[in-house]
Amino acid sequence: MYKRLPLPPHYDRSKADQLYRVPYQSLADAARNWARHHAMKPASADDSKIAFIAVDIQNAFCLPDFELFVGGHSGMGAVEDTQRLTEFIYTNLGRLNRIFCSMDTHQAMQIFHGLFFTDANGNAPPPHTVITAQSVKEGRWRVRDDVARSLGYTPEYTQSHLNHYVQTLSESDKYELTVWPYHALLGGVSHALVPLFEEAVFFHTVARYSQPEMLIKGSHPLTEHYSILGPEVDTDAQGNILVNDGRQWVERLKNFDAILIAGQAKSHCMAWTIDDMLSAMQAIAPEMVSRVYILEDCTTPVVIPGVVDYTEAAEAAFSRFKAAGMHMVSTAVPISDWPDFPVDL
Repeated sequence: MYKRLPLPPHYDRSKADQLYRVPYQSLADAARNWARHHAMKPASADDSKIAFIAVDIQNAFCLPDFELFVGGHSGMGAVEDTQRLTEFIYTNLGRLNRIFCSMDTHQAMQIFHGLFFTDANGNAPPPHTVITAQSVKEGRWRVRDDVARSLGYTPEYTQSHLNHYVQTLSESDKYELTVWPYHALLGGVSHALVPLFEEAVFFHTVARYSQPEMLIKGSHPLTEHYSILGPEVDTDAQGNILVNDGRQWVERLKNFDAILIAGQAKSHCMAWTIDDMLSAMQAIAPEMVSRVYILEDCTTPVVIPGVVDYTEAAEAAFSRFKAAGMHMVSTAVPISDWPDFPVDL
């Protein structure tokens, strides 16, 4: 009979909205003692393998005082998601074989930050401005020449790329280009994993001798990169590849009996990651689709009161995933009771 583990003594769910230093050494000692007490075996000895994919559980999106906090309609969505997600890891510590963490990774001069653009008067667009194909065609927004040169491009090249970029988005089912607040800047605290979640990942690493894998995305200056697998636009105006797709990573997921996924935001990086995974799995090995379990109570859509609400778009995407054969589940339900779970617990 499968039983969930208790929460370890160090865990404090009230710290989900706090920024603090993770005490690695004392936590490592506690994890080893916890593993011995509960007779956990190393992940390498698992008979079956469960992958856990955590999408962008970073300070930028999950702490209320940070730039792109995903509050949802409750106002505390990502904090509540982090609590449920972290508790799920602890209570299923002996079952999760490998944790994958995607990391949105940016610098200031990128196509979705205000510094990249200028109007006729030299002004940058404020956060949440939508750069449409029409506004670029009319000359309301263009690439700032000094930014182009700093990145090693000519102003002519970057302007041509912008025209191509927004036109490509307008002809696809992708979101239009949005100017986001500066966020998840490489080397900054905004980029780091949320401490409560980082503790759980580190605890799992030590207790199960399972090295987590960090999946870096979003560093190319000329494209957005919501999905783990690939960018919003993958070529420049001349057809040159900007970022290679992540199909090889999906190939690696074939080695897992079940694939769990949760994270932020439901309407953006979660939705596009799952969408790309679905397409890749259908092309590579269609039977993989039914092995995917989406923790629906651990993700929240982007809602900016009075500005934009992506809830409807997120729900439409998740309905499509379910119709394709992926499973929508809740952490409140034991894994053993999830529908058609392929692992014998």
